[in-house]
Amino acid sequence: MTIVLNEPGVDGLTEVVDALRAWQDDRTPLQLHPGDLGWAWALGAERLAAAVRTWGVDGRIVAVGYLDDPDVLRLTTAPDLRQDGDLARRLLADLDEPGRGVLPPGKVGLEIPDGAVLRDVLLEAGWVPDEPWTPLRHDLAEPVKDPGLRIEVAGPQTAGVRTAVHRSAFGSPAFTEEVWHVLAAGPVYADARCLIGYDDRDNAVAAATVWSAGPGKPGLLEPMGVHADHRGRGYGTAMSVAAAAALRELGASSALVSTPTSNAAAVAAYRAAGYEPSSERLDVGRPA
Repeated sequence: MTIVLNEPGVDGLTEVVDALRAWQDDRTPLQLHPGDLGWAWALGAERLAAAVRTWGVDGRIVAVGYLDDPDVLRLTTAPDLRQDGDLARRLLADLDEPGRGVLPPGKVGLEIPDGAVLRDVLLEAGWVPDEPWTPLRHDLAEPVKDPGLRIEVAGPQTAGVRTAVHRSAFGSPAFTEEVWHVLAAGPVYADARCLIGYDDRDNAVAAATVWSAGPGKPGLLEPMGVHADHRGRGYGTAMSVAAAAALRELGASSALVSTPTSNAAAVAAYRAAGYEPSSERLDVGRPA
């Protein structure tokens, strides 16, 4: 088969999102999700498109990569081709050759789904195991317990509250109210919700964004944060419960989240909220 590497451009982003939606499956608890691109849409469609690569066969997208950083690529493939050696070898060639315009020279990191033959091909070519991540999954077959917080769905009038919590939680001054409006105007946000959690004194103490991939598909919690002035009171766990409930209302089969294994506090908060950890998964890296 002839595999074509492509930069989809702004006009091709919707097709990329549609492919990612179709590939979501509860048997693959950690892979690139349409919500990942939805969150990145906050930077604007042009900057997002510049960070996306696709591989196609006869007009069908068979792999998608998103440059989360210039030297970190998050990549997933069509489920039926995860064991395809031809695709894996073509991906290796494109990932290893900076002239192909996917990754720069030197040390780089790569996220790929478990069970992909690409992992074996990369390791045989001299790539090495890299950062460990813990994927967690909350089954949504049954109703979710009450989170114990008053939860509000953020909208244009409360975007400033939602973004203020995020800036405090992550020390990220760039996520302004104006940026939220860009995020909310993106097409992926039609299947998303930004949530704000309030304590019994009406302080905005935590916030989260959840992304549906469609009915019967796993949804994504990304990101979730607690205001710096209100940490250590269980609000991260409560917000994670609220996120699962919101995804269930959107028809998701499960709520997925992933965090670096080194972030033990986050893993503990998600587990307390009913998210069950899957086996630890390692990124792969190309040494400098």
